[in-house]
Amino acid sequence: MGKHLPTNVLASYLMLVRDGEVLLARRVNTGYWDGSYSLPAGHVEVGENFTTALVREVGEEIGIRLYSQSLSVPHILHRKGEDGSERVEAFYRVNSWEGDIKNHEPEKCDDLSWFPLGRLPENTIPYIKQTLENIQKGISYSELGW
Repeated sequence: MGKHLPTNVLASYLMLVRDGEVLLARRVNTGYWDGSYSLPAGHVEVGENFTTALVREVGEEIGIRLYSQSLSVPHILHRKGEDGSERVEAFYRVNSWEGDIKNHEPEKCDDLSWFPLGRLPENTIPYIKQTLENIQKGISYSELGW
């Protein structure tokens, strides 16, 4: 019996920090953690790498432009999703960007707000909260749900 290679769902997340606060988006009408806060994020599409996906998604969701040279990856999360899927997620951090932050997808996000890193909303998606805590502790890789 041979080994089977997993099919992973890949996603990129943006940790946008300003004056000790992180930008979070409250999900709505998506069927996934609706009513909960997450970071601006999106799935990596066929033919994209993590960085390209992040730049595209952030432009679509919050209307800002990022440049790859100003990005860093403070954390990689390898987790088993609630549906049993295997996921690899890259969390990027950037302190500078071009454009004004605005909710460009009100049908998927009903609030876009800044929150102190040490006082995230109670309804933050648990793996997002854990990852943000790991980043603050200098932990660059974690696994969840295995």
